[in-house]
Formats: sequence, C-alpha cells, structure tokens
Amino acid sequence: MKDKQFNIKLREMSTPELEDLLQDNNSSLTKLKMNHSTAELENPIELRTVRRNVARINTELKSREIQEAKK
Repeated sequence: MKDKQFNIKLREMSTPELEDLLQDNNSSLTKLKMNHSTAELENPIELRTVRRNVARINTELKSREIQEAKK
C-alpha cells in the first residue's frame, strides 16, 4: 500500500523535485551500503526499500522524458 502512495506522490512532484529526491536517496543508499558492509544494520530491509525507491524515481523521470520526446 505504501508503494502506491509513494508512486502517486512521485507523479505529483515536479521534475527538479524528483531529481533532488533522487540525489538524496542515492546518497542515503550509499551510506546504508557502507554501514552494512562494516557493521550490521538495525533494519536491513531499509536498504531494499531505498534501492526500490531509487528505481521508482528513475522510472518516473524516464517516463517523463519519453513523454516530452513525443511532444
């Protein structure tokens, strides 16, 4: 259910906002990966969630790029 809400929120955001969110999520993912390699994470599922959110943001950005190309 949260995934659908996240996708709806992404569609409502502007492209610059999505790019900022993508940058934040990428840095967060990098930090999580580093922490996971050095020590055990408190919530390892968070790594999967952030990785999937990055993919969702990239998908939305790509679909917008395709829509602009069609115009």
